[in-house]
Amino acid sequence: MEIVKLYPECKDNIWGGVKLKEKYHKQTDKDPVAESWELSFHKDGPTRLENGKTLQETATAADLGKNCEGFPFFPMLVKLIDAKQDLSVQVHPSDSYALKNENSFCKTEMWYIVEAEQGAGIYLGFKRDVTQSEYEKAIKDHTLTDLLNFFEVKSGDCYFIPSGTIHAIGTGCLICEIQQNSNLTYRVYDYGRKDKNGNERELHVEKALKVTSLNGYRYAPLKVQTSQGEVLGISRYFTTTFINVQGEKTLTADKNSFKCLTCVEGKGEINGAVFETGDTFFVPAAYGEFQLKGEIKTVMAEVRKYYVGIDLGGTFIKGGIVDDLGNILLQDKVPTESDKGAEKVAENIATLANALMKKAGLSNDDVEGLGMGVPGMIDSKSGVVIYSNNLNWKDFHIGQSVEKLTGLKVKIANDANVAALGEVKFGAAKEYNSAVMLTLGTGVGGGVVDEGRLIEGNKSAGAELGHSVIVRGGEQCTCGRKGCLEAYASATALIRDTRRAMEAHKDSKMWEIGGLENVTGKTSFDYKEVDIYAKEVVDNYLANLACGITNFANIFRPEVIILGGGVCAQGDALVKPLQKLLNEELFAGELGPQVKIMIAELGNSAGLLGGAALLME
Repeated sequence: MEIVKLYPECKDNIWGGVKLKEKYHKQTDKDPVAESWELSFHKDGPTRLENGKTLQETATAADLGKNCEGFPFFPMLVKLIDAKQDLSVQVHPSDSYALKNENSFCKTEMWYIVEAEQGAGIYLGFKRDVTQSEYEKAIKDHTLTDLLNFFEVKSGDCYFIPSGTIHAIGTGCLICEIQQNSNLTYRVYDYGRKDKNGNERELHVEKALKVTSLNGYRYAPLKVQTSQGEVLGISRYFTTTFINVQGEKTLTADKNSFKCLTCVEGKGEINGAVFETGDTFFVPAAYGEFQLKGEIKTVMAEVRKYYVGIDLGGTFIKGGIVDDLGNILLQDKVPTESDKGAEKVAENIATLANALMKKAGLSNDDVEGLGMGVPGMIDSKSGVVIYSNNLNWKDFHIGQSVEKLTGLKVKIANDANVAALGEVKFGAAKEYNSAVMLTLGTGVGGGVVDEGRLIEGNKSAGAELGHSVIVRGGEQCTCGRKGCLEAYASATALIRDTRRAMEAHKDSKMWEIGGLENVTGKTSFDYKEVDIYAKEVVDNYLANLACGITNFANIFRPEVIILGGGVCAQGDALVKPLQKLLNEELFAGELGPQVKIMIAELGNSAGLLGGAALLME
């Protein structure tokens, strides 16, 4: 399917105006025009194409994308709404209530204010917590709006409205609404208004009383910047992004979701087609790159998946809300407090996860699960930490504990493995399917990924690449063996060898840094061009690291080997000589597939993204 312009179904509700017809170019005989259903598979108003066929009967499952596959029907509906009069005060039920009582899904929605007249606004949620009796009395006395927040709005404002939140659009607002694919509304109060036949419109007070959240509402817009634009609202049904094009912008439609773009201001092009105020275009999933040109403000809707990523460290727990494109939309950290016991750490993880989800406006149903990198020997299938020296744990079922506290599906893996998966999914190796990653820090961590999946070994205890011996009977390693790669290629080993060189050669220029206590992993690299002893340290370090890299290249024959850790700040000074040594020693040389050495890109984000990626396999 190609990129296509959509032709909406228009609605003539009594509160509508004329702007959608006069300014937003809606072709319809209806008057007034209250709503135009820009993207709709709903039976009450399906969107059509230029040839008259509906989008629903034209688009294939592949055009909609993999993220739509789990829904019983198309998940979203996009509208433009012109309120010449106040809309009724209303509420939408939760999925559970709607399915049980209405054989329908609920209606979580989001409003982007396209334009607003002076003083125009919306009612949204209660000003404070109210009781059921207060709510009922206010409905009966026609004073309900006194209990509600009134927000005076302007162009560019956005409001996310979860099901159960009481709300109303006020006179003078023109809104782009992205919502669940549902037309289910319970009217609570309609200002005594009568329809065109002179009858008061039906109210649904009894049902509304059962589904309305009585908690006070606090306005907290998301507004997170990504490479696509500014993310305004997220849920499992829709993700809304505002894109302001001033010149040219390239976007990509991946295989997981279509993109629906509605121009709310300006004029330009979308892949060469005219794209102006009021137009909506559908870009099929897996279309690839497409271009926006001109001066255009557009609201884009798509279906993304969301995950909680956790990086569990000895001092801090880092967490984030991650989407399936690798965007970290929100992140935070809390102290680990491992000295207070394993269950306390599990509580801290759950507290962080729940806080992040609440801030993002996500419920458990909106999140695919929680993925976590944990230091130590991990049985990822059972969710058990067999042993972790960092946390002083033995046989702790952290997966089960966190699942119980959050209600989310939980997957865990060794932190080095998780970092490797993050780099393959979203980082340096995202263009490749197989990779080996070495993290050169205090020790040498390792991870192996093939066809996008971790290779972990029996009970996930494998991939301890740093503890493969490269010098039999060599330097003592922390694992108890001698001659391990970690004992030669870690930052710790590099610092040790630099100090030894300085102690053995008092004429070394490296003494310019002061005492031995000032040595870091970059000292020998800083002086290698002017000091033969520093050069010898660096050459030996590179030779030992290349030995280990060549071993892993010969064993796994990955497409790439990724290097992470502080030592990698050396960039080409590290990669180029290592690549030369690897090319010289690789089994079969140029006859076999080549292995590229790369520097990791994700830095401190690798754990969060890799944790989320555990649930994407």
